[in-house]
This record gives sequence, structure tokens and C-alpha cells, in this order.
Amino acid sequence: MNDRPSSIVPPDAARAERVGRYLDTLTKPPGSLGRLEALAVTLAGITGEDFPRVTPPGVVVFAADHGVAEEGVSAFPQAVTAQMVANFAAGGAAINVFARRLEARLEVVDVGVAGELPQTSVVHDKVRHGTANLAREAAMSRDEARAALAVGRRAAGRAAEAGCRCLIVGEMGIANTTASTAMLAALTGAPVAELVGPGTGVAGEALAHKRAVIEAALIERAPDTADPLDVLARLGGLEIAAMAGAYREAATRRMPILVDGFIATVAALTACRLDPALRPYLIFGHRSREPGHARALAALDAEPLLDLDLRLGEGTGAALAFPLLEAATAMLAEMATFAQAGVDDRAER
Repeated sequence: MNDRPSSIVPPDAARAERVGRYLDTLTKPPGSLGRLEALAVTLAGITGEDFPRVTPPGVVVFAADHGVAEEGVSAFPQAVTAQMVANFAAGGAAINVFARRLEARLEVVDVGVAGELPQTSVVHDKVRHGTANLAREAAMSRDEARAALAVGRRAAGRAAEAGCRCLIVGEMGIANTTASTAMLAALTGAPVAELVGPGTGVAGEALAHKRAVIEAALIERAPDTADPLDVLARLGGLEIAAMAGAYREAATRRMPILVDGFIATVAALTACRLDPALRPYLIFGHRSREPGHARALAALDAEPLLDLDLRLGEGTGAALAFPLLEAATAMLAEMATFAQAGVDDRAER
């Protein structure tokens, strides 16, 4: 069920096929660079270019608070969301370090932080001061969910207009693994016990409590599982909605989208349920340690590029995977063909 008609065009299948044939003329055995070759073909189809470019990348981190933090589902207090956004603004977080290495454009967007934030180095596009407590009422209204989707669309548009050729989307929000797990359970029908993970580091009785909160919320909120916007509004987060909106806008602009970990993948699943035409534009950066991530990836038939036991968020895993996209495009643009190199391309029989 879409909240607006799709404006995403399918990837250029003819160009992708042509690039696949061209790869077999390069000085290597056919298919010998494995998934890197498939990645080059994917990027050609997405961008509509024989020699796609993915630099510079754009990184957008959406930040918002969650009312369900009141239930004690996180190892950290809600105030940490605003504190970490200040850290992003000051350039001291992991995503800042990785974005600098990539020479990426980095934007931090306040879509729903409850606390006070720096006035500079943060884009203030707040829908509300955090969601309501999904354990006791709907996290937000449908109109607020739509407004948060629009925040994401605007952010992706700014990245594209600034010249970015690939989009990495991250998040910050204490208790957002709780919201994401609830959404994933609703969207896939999977048991919460198979999905719930430590998030910020909860374990033992605290982890059991987190699972119980989510299971009760699914019963009390009773989202319409055939309506992804209803699932988002009843159980989700403002930053999750913004991520989904950013994915969809980037796809309309034929930008490759490098998806981060668990929360980012739940946002991607939601966005694909809203608009299935999005799926071919998504490239999955890494496999998170969060147990629910495997189920979210399976629901999207996705195979991530890296598996580094990460569970930080912020877009960090996607940023670490970005050099593989650069390598795929460089291979296409810079490797010699057999004819150019004077190398015999006939295999011995």
C-alpha cells in the first residue's frame, strides 16, 4: 500500500547487460572478480551509465527519540540521543571519522530529538519531540509518519543537488532497536523471540523485558500488517520514517543507495513495502550482529557485502562498504581490454 504513487523508473536492464558483456572483454578470466563484477553491473543499471560514478558519496544521519525508552528497553538514557547528535555536529563520532575518510558530504538531521541540540551543524527539520511510547499508544499519527517521510525526501534531495552520486543513510535514537524489532515482527510475522537483540547492550533479564514490551505492544497496537504506513505510525520511529523517505527520493534520482545495518534495513523493508520499485536501487553494506537483521535481509532477498560483527548504526557499516563500490566502478573505467593490452583472450582447450 503506497502513501504516494511511485516515480521510480526501473534500472536500465539493456545497459546493465551491455556492461556485463564488456566486463568479459577485460584482462581477466570471465567472472573471476566475482561479486565485484555483479556490483558493477548493478551500478550501471541503476545510474544508466556505462561507466558509473559513485563519488562523492552523501551520508545523512537522521536523529529522533522514542517514547518507549520510558520502559527501560535501552542500556542508555534517552538524553544520549541529543548528546550523540552534538557529538556528530562536533565531528567526533565513528560516522564522522569514516565520512572524512571517504570525503563524503555529511548531514545530520533532527527529525524528532526530544532534547536541546546545537543550532549549527545540524539540519533542524523536526516533526515532533520524539515519538509517543509505543507500549502504551501509537508512536505517531499517520500524518506525522508522512511528514517524517517527507523530511527524508528533502534530505536526499539536498544530497543529490549537492552533487552526491551515492547515498548512505544512518540513524541515532535511543530505543530504536525496540521500534525496529516491533516493526519487523509486524511486517514479516516472525516471532519476536527470534528477532530481539541487545541494541545498546541490554542482556539477561533486561533483554527478556525488552522482548516482553515488544510482544505486548504488537498485541495492544494491532497494526494492519498489510498497510506499511500503519505499521510505521503505530510502532515505528521518526528517524526510521525519514530513512524510508530518503531511500525513495534517492531512487527517483537514480542514485545507488548503500543500506546500513538492522534499523536501516527495517526502514528499507518498510520503504519497499510502500513502493516495491525501490528494491533494485538498494545495495546492502553489511550484516549486523543484531539477530533480527538476518530476517530483515531475507525478507528483501538481500546479500550484504561485508560481515564485520558491527552493531553501531549511524551508517558506519555502509560507509565501510563504500570502497567496494569505488573499486567496482574503477575496474570498469580503468582496466584494459584484451585487445588494448595485446593479451590473447582465447582459453586453452
